[in-house]
Amino acid sequence: MLIYTVLSRLLDYPEQELIDNLLEVRKAVETDSAIKGDEQDAIFAVIGWMLSEDLIELQQDYVQSFDNNADNSLHLTHHLYGDDDRERGPALINIVEHFKKAGLSPVKGELPDYLPLILEYLAKLDEDKVGEFLGDAVKVLTVLAGNLEQSKSPYAPLVRIVESHGLPYAPKEEE
Repeated sequence: MLIYTVLSRLLDYPEQELIDNLLEVRKAVETDSAIKGDEQDAIFAVIGWMLSEDLIELQQDYVQSFDNNADNSLHLTHHLYGDDDRERGPALINIVEHFKKAGLSPVKGELPDYLPLILEYLAKLDEDKVGEFLGDAVKVLTVLAGNLEQSKSPYAPLVRIVESHGLPYAPKEEE
């Protein structure tokens, strides 16, 4: 599904190749009937912002948004376990197993819970499988999106899109 590939690219560390292709990304989003309304508007706003900035500024904003603030980490298990390797390790292994079942190999040098990597994985699945995966991650995505909004990060609407795709599949809280 195109939306997950687009979100993956926009949430990854910005490189010149992305900047060079942002107009094509916009055109692809514009023509994909599955991406409409608020999602399309949010993606277009981020693309517009990226096009208005120099690459160095984008990279600095990215580092400020994600690398310099642990509350905004794109490593999803960090929000559940912090840096506790005993707790986090099994969760990371579980994610790798999901990747392997889909025929994907983990990326060297990157933890498997890195949101742009997970979005690449989701782009290869059917909607029900995506929903199951994101449903399990909704709590973390909600926290991450809220943290990004609080820090006024332009990336927050992109995480809200991911969250919205998992909400219908999220486990119901017992009352």
